[in-house]
Amino acid sequence: MQDKWKLATQVIHAGHEANQHGALVSPLVQSATFTFETVEQGGDCFAGEQQGYIYTRLGNPTTAELERKMAVLEGSEAAAATASGMAAVSAALLTNLSQGDHLVASKAVYGCTFALMTEQFKRFGIEVTLVDFCEVANIAQAIRPNTKALFCETPVNPHLDVYDLEAIAALAKRHQLVSIVDNTFMTPLLQRPLSMGIDMVIHSATKYLNGHGDVIAGIVCGTEEMITKVKLEVLKDIGGVISPHDAWLILRGLKTLDVRLARHCDNAERVAAYLEQHPQVARVYYPGLKGHSGYGLLGKQMRRAGGVVAFELKGSFDTAKAFANRLKLFKIAVSLGDAESLIQHPASMTHSPYSPEARMDAGIGDTLLRISLGLEDSNDIIADLSQAFEA
Repeated sequence: MQDKWKLATQVIHAGHEANQHGALVSPLVQSATFTFETVEQGGDCFAGEQQGYIYTRLGNPTTAELERKMAVLEGSEAAAATASGMAAVSAALLTNLSQGDHLVASKAVYGCTFALMTEQFKRFGIEVTLVDFCEVANIAQAIRPNTKALFCETPVNPHLDVYDLEAIAALAKRHQLVSIVDNTFMTPLLQRPLSMGIDMVIHSATKYLNGHGDVIAGIVCGTEEMITKVKLEVLKDIGGVISPHDAWLILRGLKTLDVRLARHCDNAERVAAYLEQHPQVARVYYPGLKGHSGYGLLGKQMRRAGGVVAFELKGSFDTAKAFANRLKLFKIAVSLGDAESLIQHPASMTHSPYSPEARMDAGIGDTLLRISLGLEDSNDIIADLSQAFEA
């Protein structure tokens, strides 16, 4: 019966196992290590001949419940929880790339993902080509004999371009490449890349999955074979594992994901429409608007357009900063998916690792602002934007 439950039900019940005390809320197993009855039992666990927990860097009951739940939600065979969204990005990529390999990625990505690909990977002899993923032909032209993987976010951080995942997955399969998608902005409730043929999905669980701004964490979803490699070849030895307490907090946050997302999306749709008609706004980026290039994928690839809106003001770099500084309800912060509405200036904040030239090439202009719509009343949100415009 459970495999027929809707995702709104699975966010509450999936992955939960009965505990010895009958507690409704899953226990937090806040332990670094686990004991054995005998040395022989311990040896069997280390050798993989017996199932059991050894050390929390290798596995933990609370973390395991989060991983089971995320695997169900994304429709994957397995999942690995990590210490941060960037730990998830690096784990997924390092599992599939070695010295001499080549990666094709979208030119617009989160700033630290960009820095990892363009700066850190050079040290390991991994080549990266950044292209516009809006046209699959661009990706195909960038593929080389040593290409091993394709990587993108969709919608893209920060200007919300939307990429056709079925087309990207088909291209990857034709060339025997691993396709990796960052699904942070959508969550599995709005978009499920694996169902469209993508091989691996990652999340910054800091954002919507947790939803309360008090956890740093990440998730990687994929086949059992891929996730075993992530855990044993990257997380075990590099050490970017999640703490049990953070896993427990995300499990708590996930229970309200469906109802939270509905409000986030409602608020974003109304605010995007308000901004689109405002005379001081040059352009609005939101897949829920008919003029957006990704609008045609609504209903096919995405259930709704999400809770993030980006827009360009008429004016200059200083105009954008001054507008953000005038807001009262919005908090200036670089995350998203929280109860509070947040605003940030990508050119000087999240995407500052880009050079000015690379930033403009990626479509991240000086007056671009990104807002994450929180759970407040939309009338109050729009009133705050209005007073900043009037000022």
